[in-house]
Amino acid sequence: MGNPIEIIGLVKRYGDFTAVDNLSLSIKKNSFTGLLGPNGAGKSTTLKMLTHLINATSGEAYINGVDVTRDPKGALTGVGTVVETPEFYTYLTPVETFELLGQLIGMSGEAISAQTSSILEMVKMTEWSDKKIGTFSKGMRQRIALGQAFLGDPSVIILDEPTSGLDPRGMAEMREVLKNIRNGRDVTVVMSSHMLHEVSDLCDHVAILNHGKLILDDTIDAVTSRSGTRQIIIKLDHVPTADDVAKVAAIPGALSASRLGNEIEAKMSSECARSPELFKAVSNLGIGAYNLYENESLEATYLSLIKESR
Repeated sequence: MGNPIEIIGLVKRYGDFTAVDNLSLSIKKNSFTGLLGPNGAGKSTTLKMLTHLINATSGEAYINGVDVTRDPKGALTGVGTVVETPEFYTYLTPVETFELLGQLIGMSGEAISAQTSSILEMVKMTEWSDKKIGTFSKGMRQRIALGQAFLGDPSVIILDEPTSGLDPRGMAEMREVLKNIRNGRDVTVVMSSHMLHEVSDLCDHVAILNHGKLILDDTIDAVTSRSGTRQIIIKLDHVPTADDVAKVAAIPGALSASRLGNEIEAKMSSECARSPELFKAVSNLGIGAYNLYENESLEATYLSLIKESR
């Protein structure tokens, strides 16, 4: 099998309730795939079957060509995971925790030491490397959990709602770490989430589930380009004037612009919305713009598909 993760006809039933219903999904190498859906859609159940925390009722799941059901140890070798709430020995430091976990997966002392340093830097926890985990906030523990998933240089990372339960600052910090991972490592990441903006911001692929069924599997670009237009939100440091709106509407590729509170909403052609020149063009308008982001064109597709699959 060519893809790092292949799920074929996966089913999980609890009595008369079907949590995952004949799910088939291929995850491409070095992609960052968001498993998206409302609460109860089957996201976590799927990841738990994939990591052999629960048994499938039927179907198959392969990681790097190894059947998870028949050979879970072989399939999960080279896989890093953060599934459910991470738990640690609170009297250990991050360095001690990584040393223990590294030994459990058969790493040498030298490799553990080298990787611990680089991983703690990656998750921005170097400053707390020798502090006891029991003194950490939930966000800090979540970053340590993410870091331990990278011990041993895994080729596949599986994350179950990594920002769940964090406050806004913790969420922002975790997303920043995940962005750096996406941009700087050759690794295949699968991440479940029920937050549209999180998936849109971090992932290049999205698989949408509802009632345990797969209802969409595509690239983020393909999903957000379906309408041929994209909505760009431009935040200003003042209430936009009619002149500000007119300047945005005159940007090449802009189809329309309108005021929305202290923001300007612009409809752009799909190509221009992702053009690296767009931010520069807005900055050069001199209208006090301090942030620019794409509105959730994923949201319209998501809500439509969820509604249709009820």
